[in-house]
Amino acid sequence: MKEFVVAAVMLYGPYLWCFFRRKSPGRYGLRLMWSRAMAVEVLYWTVGTLIPLTVVALHWPGLSLPRSVPLGSVCMFALAGVTAACIEEVFFRGWLQSILRPLCPAVARVPLVALLFAITHLFFHPEYIYLATFFPGLVMGILRERYDTVTPAILYHGLGNLWAIWFFPL
Repeated sequence: MKEFVVAAVMLYGPYLWCFFRRKSPGRYGLRLMWSRAMAVEVLYWTVGTLIPLTVVALHWPGLSLPRSVPLGSVCMFALAGVTAACIEEVFFRGWLQSILRPLCPAVARVPLVALLFAITHLFFHPEYIYLATFFPGLVMGILRERYDTVTPAILYHGLGNLWAIWFFPL
């Protein structure tokens, strides 16, 4: 139940913030936009980060990866991963990174939000390996800054979550 409440606050909170402050959600990157350049860059970041991570995962001690996952579980995990990507990116890269924009430059804002993103993963998964989400958090923050929308961050995050079904070493 607590996960549902947290997810609802993270997803709807930024939109309520915009509504009550009479601000456009677009001002916080909370609009879906797409371009060919964005797609190419997301693909570049995905390939450039997931291929090396796959090599590391395949050599992770004590595990046999990739996992063999039943189709029903793949569908459930995929849906959960894409949903989590949307919720987390709306909150962290959309709302929080935008709130920090007048307070600090992107060179500080992106790592700060990535660090908060990584730390929050410990609330639901208290294994320290989840702090490694800091690094994809940096990529998602860079994508958010570059395109002024959460769309590429959501796509990158969702693809990373799909990868984790077979290769995350836990």
